[in-house]
Amino acid sequence: MNDPAMTRAPARDADRREVMLACEGLTRTYREGPRDLTVLDDLALEVRAGERVAVVGSSGSGKTTLLNLLGGLDQPSGGEVRIAGQSLLALGDAALGRFRNRHIGFVYQFHHLLAEFTALENAALPLIVRGQRKKAAEARALELLARVGMAERAAHKPGELSGGERQRVAIARALVTDPSLVLMDEPTGNLDQHTAASILALMDELAAAAACAFVIVTHDSGLAAHQDRVLRLDGGRLAAETPRA
Repeated sequence: MNDPAMTRAPARDADRREVMLACEGLTRTYREGPRDLTVLDDLALEVRAGERVAVVGSSGSGKTTLLNLLGGLDQPSGGEVRIAGQSLLALGDAALGRFRNRHIGFVYQFHHLLAEFTALENAALPLIVRGQRKKAAEARALELLARVGMAERAAHKPGELSGGERQRVAIARALVTDPSLVLMDEPTGNLDQHTAASILALMDELAAAAACAFVIVTHDSGLAAHQDRVLRLDGGRLAAETPRA
């Protein structure tokens, strides 16, 4: 297939690794009055284990819509999404929820932490939902909070944290389950330069050691350039912009 979005990063031998995310013919159309508005148009994308892909584009180009489709939070008007070989369309609501919990980590632009829970409880929640014992779940969550510089704030609730601190908790929560795929929407937007650098280092480690795949929507050119591939979403389709040497 010659779609530019399928371009690999030769330096990382990505084409030898398992395909973690694949979508073909992905289309999303919305009804706007008397006409249809196509946001994504026959889009194709393939991301392999351990690969990090940045998606850039102007506001309103459909980047968040793409993330929602890749994460099974929205259904496409056409085409399909497969994660670790599993078609999301083939799963019912309950099965999809379980699949997301085991295979997909989300970092939203506005963190979406539960106000009544501490940072530790928020970060541990995906594991507790999975059925893991609270003590073990919180031990793993504390490990991730330490990695993002939030161990000393673990007992604080979101209302007691800054915007950047909340985002760090959200990143720990997304990574706590050792997911196959992590979807990030402006993950470093509220972080200072030092913390953002530590998050990038953690992403590098997970991609290399755990073969976790990342799709990152960002306006941050520095963050985008750090990834293996940079794709631009324009006109409902993805095209390679600045492949990493």
